[in-house]
Amino acid sequence: MSQTILKVEGMTCNHCKMRTEKALQGVSGVESVKVDLAAKEAVITGDAERAQLVKAVVDAGYSVVE
Repeated sequence: MSQTILKVEGMTCNHCKMRTEKALQGVSGVESVKVDLAAKEAVITGDAERAQLVKAVVDAGYSVVE
């Protein structure tokens, strides 16, 4: 099981944080998600592909900074 860290831009409140977590949890292979609003960071544990995780964040209305 691997861990992926994404830098997420555009989150401004707890609602944004929860929306991002929900989007990432919907990706196949994801075991757990922890989004840190202050750090603008999402830590994803599981076997999901990075491209799928990035797409989930973008589809939720936020952007991923490489």
